[in-house]
Formats: sequence, structure tokens, C-alpha cells
Amino acid sequence: MTERIGSFWLNRLLGIPSTTPLTPQAMSASLQIAIDPAPELSPRLARFTAALGETFRRCGVSVVEHRDAGQSGCRYRAGTAVLAPGVFPDELLPINRVSTLYNNLIVGIYDGPPPVSADQTPQETLDAVIGRLAWEMVHLLIYVSDDSWTVCSMNGGIATFGTPLPELRDVLESLIPKITAQVVPPREGDLDILPGALDSSTAEFRKIAEDFVTCGRLWTSNHHFMNHTARESLDYRSGFYRKIVARYLDERSGMSYGFFARQLPVATLPAADNGCWMADHETPASSDGQTIIPVRLAGRVLLVPIPPVRIITTRSGCRKTDLDGRYDLVEIGFENGRARLATPKGLPPDMVSKPSFDTLTIIAHAVGNAMIASILLRLRPDSLFPRLLERTGCAMTHWHHYPDGEMVPEGYVVHGRGNPPVSCSTPQSAAYSLLGKLDALEIAIESGIDYHGDLHIEPGHGTNIVGTMSLTEMAAFLNPEPSAVRNKGNHGRHLH
Repeated sequence: MTERIGSFWLNRLLGIPSTTPLTPQAMSASLQIAIDPAPELSPRLARFTAALGETFRRCGVSVVEHRDAGQSGCRYRAGTAVLAPGVFPDELLPINRVSTLYNNLIVGIYDGPPPVSADQTPQETLDAVIGRLAWEMVHLLIYVSDDSWTVCSMNGGIATFGTPLPELRDVLESLIPKITAQVVPPREGDLDILPGALDSSTAEFRKIAEDFVTCGRLWTSNHHFMNHTARESLDYRSGFYRKIVARYLDERSGMSYGFFARQLPVATLPAADNGCWMADHETPASSDGQTIIPVRLAGRVLLVPIPPVRIITTRSGCRKTDLDGRYDLVEIGFENGRARLATPKGLPPDMVSKPSFDTLTIIAHAVGNAMIASILLRLRPDSLFPRLLERTGCAMTHWHHYPDGEMVPEGYVVHGRGNPPVSCSTPQSAAYSLLGKLDALEIAIESGIDYHGDLHIEPGHGTNIVGTMSLTEMAAFLNPEPSAVRNKGNHGRHLH
């Protein structure tokens, strides 16, 4: 795989730590796991847990027994993931011994079938998984039977493996990425918050809001667009654990899935040829105050200026298919590596306006669009994409499923199928979004495709589709009338 952007520059551009592991092998090497079983385990669960621990070791994971995992009152060391097989009484739940809510991912392992069935809708399946996560106070669920084991994750992903004991490839390529890349909402200090700075009363904003509202309505009948799992609809062991879940979600009303976003128009400067790769310590000069990033693409090293970007997007927790254009949208700004969030003016006092879990991924897509426009201005100056980005911006849609019938709009390039299965809000998700866009651009250039956007498949997670259609046009394309489906072709190119 071509190193399009080095880890140093990825950190400089998006703040993604340079130590972030992006491959299953690197994830394994960075992972430490503690095994902390419940007081009683069934023979089947004991066999599975022992085999899983040994498989982790074969993958290069550091595995410690519980007696070595805790410190200062038996708390787990920060950064240690916890395998918690069996059913725990309240006083022994592993969540009681974490360092912080975000530093120790807990994997609950249970003897029996998962809490889902074939006759459930995707929303019912998601609600069942989230309900069990909240009751057990874990981040990931594994269910073990005589001939298979199933992993259920917070983003609604369910993966079943048809072996009685875990095999190395399944653990390395599927389970380890889910454990390494933890779901974490944007934290205090990640963004500059500007309360009431977004004026939703202007004619320009109302036009943008109408695109969001119409788009949401078109998704209403698609049962794969999972909308919202309310925090208050869940059962908890006690009020104490209810408060922990609220803190983990940063006091959001629940977990909402998917987002709509619209990158506002932005002009870009053409990239420049550099000729050779730049070492991490070599910082290129800025141009007009813009950060410049070296990118390896199409057999060249290009110096790509990054302009400030602005994105209107749905607030965390709102119902995407029933949007209130006045209050359910926020603006994200990103300039020189720093993000800001503007909330709507006149927001009702009882309405919490929080940034999406996917904020960094949304920023990565917007920055990536600007980079692609800059590169095209240099390599394909007749390309339509830079002009459309400057004139109308780009639309983004994310949902936790995949396009029916492999429908891909003309000029859009598919990528991401071979990536590890990671969840929303992770730095890996943002990195794959940006790096994948650049892979897609190279495919388009090599194939003579007039690039209009990309369709990012996130294994075990969902899809991001980003490009020059409006949100409404994209929703209509992805949710066609039955008679129209036959007339839609698959004009995109696939990147595996």
C-alpha cells in the first residue's frame, strides 16, 4: 500500500497521534489485554476464554492475568483492554475498576446466543445490542455457542464466526481492530465551542437547511437508516450505572447513528510538484497562511495547501429523518489543525447541542475534498470537481449499512473494503476516510474517470458517500422509487 501521507503529516493535518495503529498487525503490537473472569464460568466459556487468550498471544498481543493487571486498589492500568467472561454481580463489574471511562475497553463474553433474531428490524437489533451493553456495562459483546461465536459492537455491527473456538485470522482481522479503536465522543478541549454563533435565520442558511430536511424525509422509509437509541429507554442495574452511561455519552440524550453534512464552498490553490518525499522534520513553508502537506500520488510527490474548511452538519442526538432546520444543525470550522463548533442562535434552553461522534471523520472528508481539488487543479486542470467544490461545496451522508445493489453514482469511486472494521469516532476511521479518498483519486486518474466523489465502505460499520450531489439528490439516488431502480446503472469503480 502506498504511503500517501506520513504519520507525522497526518498528525500535523488532523491531530491524529502518530502512534495510532492503522493495520491489524500494528494494532496487535500496541494492545494489552487483561483477563478478568466472573466467579463462575461454564466449561464452554472457560474453554473459549482460554483459547481466545492464547490466540491473542499468537497475534502478538500482550496478555496478562487479572492479578497482574490492576494497580492501586485493583484498578486496571490505563490503556488495558479487559476480557470479562461470565456474569458478574454489581459489586464485581469490571467497570468499577477502570482508570477512566475512555481508557479501558471492556469485552463481555457470555455463554449463549446473542440478543438478536432474524425477524428484527435493524433498529430493533441495534436497540437490543445497546440495551445489553448498558446492562452489562461493557463496550463490546461476545456470545459463545457450541459451533460459533458472535461479536456485537456499539455501532450495531454483528459478526458471527462459524468455529467453536476462535481462529487466528478472525481475531487478528476482526476482533482486535474493534478492541483497539474505541468509540469515544469528542472531548472537552477538542473543539472551540461558540454557543449561538450560527445564525439560522438568513436566507442562505434556510436554503441549506431545506436540503437537510428534504434529505432526511427521503431516508424515512429506509429501515437500514438507524436513527436513535434513547438513553432513557434503556434498563440499568442501578442509578449509579445510569449516571456512568450518561457521562460516557457526554450527557447526550442517546446514541444516534449516521449523519448528514454539507461542506460549504471553498476555493483551493493548485498543488505544487516537490520531486521527493519530505522527512518528518522538514516543514514546508505556508502559503497564504495555509498548511502545506506533502502527498504521494500518481507517481509524484505534491505539496498540497490546505485551506480553512466549514461544514454544516447534524447535531449529535437529533432524529435525522425528522430534522428541525432551526436547531438540529451546527457548523464545524477547521483551520490550521484546530476545530470549532458553532451552535444555533436562539437554541431552546432544554436542548443540548453536541458535536457528532463522527466530527473528526467529517473534518477528514472536508479536508480531503479540498486536497483532491488542489491536486486536480495541478494534474487535471479541466476537471469539474474543483469548480463545483468552489461553487456549491460537497454533500456527505453516513449510514450504518451499504448501498443496495452496489449502486454507485457516476464519477464516484468506491474504496475501503479491505480496511480493518473500526467504529465511529475513532482516529482510524478518520485516517481511512482521508487516505482512502486519495487512493480513490488515483484510481480515477489512472482510469480516466471524471472524479465527482467517493463512496467509503467501512467494514462492519457502514458507508460514507461524499461528493458533488446535493444531500437531497444523494438521498433520492440511494432511496429510489421501485420503478426507478431498474434504470440506475453502477458507473463507479471499486477499490478493494
